[in-house]
Amino acid sequence: MEMEDRMESQKRRGVSKEDLISERTGSLGVCGWIIVIFSGIFAVLFFPITIWFCLKIVQEYERAVIFRLGRITDRKAKGPGIFFVLPCTDSFVKVDLRTISFDIPPQEILTKDSVTVSVDGVVYFRVSDPIASVANVTNADFSTRLLAQTTLRNVLGTKNLSEVLSDREGIAHSMQSNLDEATDDWGIKVERVEIKDVKLPVQLQRAMAAEAEAAREARAKVIAAEGEMNASRALKEASLVIAESPSALQLRYLQTLTTIAGEKNSTIIFPLPMDVMSHFMRK
Repeated sequence: MEMEDRMESQKRRGVSKEDLISERTGSLGVCGWIIVIFSGIFAVLFFPITIWFCLKIVQEYERAVIFRLGRITDRKAKGPGIFFVLPCTDSFVKVDLRTISFDIPPQEILTKDSVTVSVDGVVYFRVSDPIASVANVTNADFSTRLLAQTTLRNVLGTKNLSEVLSDREGIAHSMQSNLDEATDDWGIKVERVEIKDVKLPVQLQRAMAAEAEAAREARAKVIAAEGEMNASRALKEASLVIAESPSALQLRYLQTLTTIAGEKNSTIIFPLPMDVMSHFMRK
């Protein structure tokens, strides 16, 4: 906490990260240099044996942060490849630079419109500054995981349920920005954040399903009513055409008989024009 408070106060005064590292890698003092010289002499005198303690190797995806008497020896981490350390005075910490992915455990979140949902996600991050990841935080990986959970809660707490369900990309981008800004002092670069699943309560799922079904039924009724209206208009136009030509009605009768005969029915209903019936009724 003292180191973080000191860094924050120095940042307010305009001190850069490089200056902080330079201060951390300052002089060892007289006693420190004496111990380092004796350690070097010891390594030279017992060279065939001490070579196995002094020679270290790190992989291509790793870097080594060297501490000499408790101080970081250089502004830049060592590696990849071979490097040397002094026995008894130097110690080092390996830092993996590969991208790490982890699942955010399902979080019970209360949205802005007071709906409880369970949301989980995945975060991809890597170490961009090995020295800061070792010197500024106790466990950068574990701290990033905890921060991702709280950030997910904070971001989704300001969203409505409709926004949580429809704007996942925007929520993921907002989470990435907040995480990247918060972990910059830890030497962590958050590369990507994704929302995996949003689980709703069973009662809410039923209510949403009923609402969607009612909306579909309403649309179906509107479409059916529009169809009936269009059909009535077409029938009206057809009746006007038939009224203008009496022979058209006879042709329609014959077409109806042809349709009935094609179905192989034993009973045929022959329509009789109303004007003929009216003639007999007058007599």
